This record gives sequence, C-alpha cells and structure tokens, in this order.
Amino acid sequence: MTTISLKLPDALEAQLNAEAKRRRTTKSAIVRDAVEQSLRKKKGFVTCADLAGNLVGSLRGPRDASTNKDYLKDFGLERRHRTR
Repeated sequence: MTTISLKLPDALEAQLNAEAKRRRTTKSAIVRDAVEQSLRKKKGFVTCADLAGNLVGSLRGPRDASTNKDYLKDFGLERRHRTR
C-alpha cells in the first residue's frame, strides 16, 4: 500500500477526527472510503454501500453481528414463548 500525505484545514481535520471516533476506526480508513466512493461515482458505478453510506456504522453493536452465527442462536425464542 502506498503512503500519501495531504493538508487539511483545521475544521476538516476536526470533523475527520470526530467521525473516526464515532465509527471507531482510523482516519486513514475514512479517507480511503471517501476516495473510493468519489472515484466510483465518477465512473457511474454505485454500490449498495454507497446508497446507504450514511447508515453504515450508525448503530452500535458487535462488529461481526452479520457473520457470527452465535448471535442468532436464540433469535426468535422470546416471540414463540410469549403468551397472548
């Protein structure tokens, strides 16, 4: 992976720091994602993640919730055992 450097205005750096903290990720990851999205849009290629970009990372929870079957082990049990 190639390293680049860039200059950001103080206000933009503050926004980047806050976003990295909110998403619990690195500033580099956010910048890479932004560059990739920008280049995809120029090509006319849009992914589902692009369309739902403001939703990605907006919820809290385990990072592997969508792939770890242990989270689904007891899913729905409460509903079946509810009394009406």
